[in-house]
Amino acid sequence: MFFYLGSSVTYGSAAEGKSFVEYISERNNSKYVKEAVSGTTLVDDGPDSYIQRMIRNMDADMKCDYFICQLSTNDAAQNKPLGSISSSRNLNDFDTATIIGAIEYIIAYVKNTWNCPVTFYTNTYFNNPNYESMVHALYQIQKKWHIGMIDLWNNQAMRNVSAEDYAKYMNDDIHPTAAGYEEWWTPVFEEYLQKISFEPNTLQQV
Repeated sequence: MFFYLGSSVTYGSAAEGKSFVEYISERNNSKYVKEAVSGTTLVDDGPDSYIQRMIRNMDADMKCDYFICQLSTNDAAQNKPLGSISSSRNLNDFDTATIIGAIEYIIAYVKNTWNCPVTFYTNTYFNNPNYESMVHALYQIQKKWHIGMIDLWNNQAMRNVSAEDYAKYMNDDIHPTAAGYEEWWTPVFEEYLQKISFEPNTLQQV
């Protein structure tokens, strides 16, 4: 069972609500829970934040084998504070009013609740220094927590895609089209999930 947490990109807002989540399920006969609401943020500043929806809508008693979370572009667009990595692993010690604090809270909550591997994924490249800083911070978080990471942002093959294919795959700088999910993003997710090793202290990224 895969749990997916995110906003419009995870939802598939430019593809009639069908994202890589559904394609992975269809191609690999996998079950999933998708908790994705457009416009929401990692920073815990309202009832629709990643954290509040995770706690409220993702069944703590359900078995979760893999937890995959989107590094939200909304936090970058809304200039949410980045914050800093805590020295603690205690759920109550993270500053969830910051991006990093919220990410650490999500990781700790998932480990405490479902005791399963956590993977974060990034968007493909777009021109936003705030999001670039978030990607860099995610690598530092990965070192602390040994989480998985699907790094589309730094994927050179995806950065070097032709202008013609980019226009086919992306509705705008942020949101993939149906073809973008099916042909461009999903194969990268599948490659990662097929090869991933969740041994303790093993770092994974693609």
